[in-house]
Amino acid sequence: MLKAIALIAVTILYRLSPHPWNLVPMGAVSLYAGAKLPLRWAWTVPIAALVLSDMMIDFGLGGAYFANHLVAEYHIYSRIAVYGAFALTTLIGPLANRPKVGPALLPVLSLAASGLLFLTSNFAVWAEGLLYPMNLSGLLACYVAAIPFFDKTLLADLIGTAVLFSLGALVSHVYTLVAARRYSLADVATVDDSVRS
Repeated sequence: MLKAIALIAVTILYRLSPHPWNLVPMGAVSLYAGAKLPLRWAWTVPIAALVLSDMMIDFGLGGAYFANHLVAEYHIYSRIAVYGAFALTTLIGPLANRPKVGPALLPVLSLAASGLLFLTSNFAVWAEGLLYPMNLSGLLACYVAAIPFFDKTLLADLIGTAVLFSLGALVSHVYTLVAARRYSLADVATVDDSVRS
């Protein structure tokens, strides 16, 4: 539970801080949640982070920085598509836990998360019918117009995946070392107490 709350809090802080357009590692957060939390709860991490930060952006902060970000992504279909893409990304997170091949799959999983977001969110923008004609050429134009933003999504997810999975492994290792040291010190104290008696 603490891991989920920490992921949500860090994601909200990152989304609320100034950053280049689309340079938010939401795909990485979703993958990590899917890999490290029970699947029945993993989807709540990206959804909670998005809902809470969107509420703050929409109703609480409203500064000039955020006004530039409220273009197509925050129409209703687009928002649902974004939330759904990240919830679905948690379902592929467990593939990172496969013995031997899991860590090698991380870049592929990260690219899959970015690709899923690209495909679903831009399809939703087109489906709203506000910016592009409702035909195949309109759909293609929507995807082509989104390409300049896709590199930042890819970069954020690749770096975010590397950082989250590396830090997670490091924290687990340190925790194991501290716990082992604590138990070994307890054993020494027990032996010392038995020697004194």
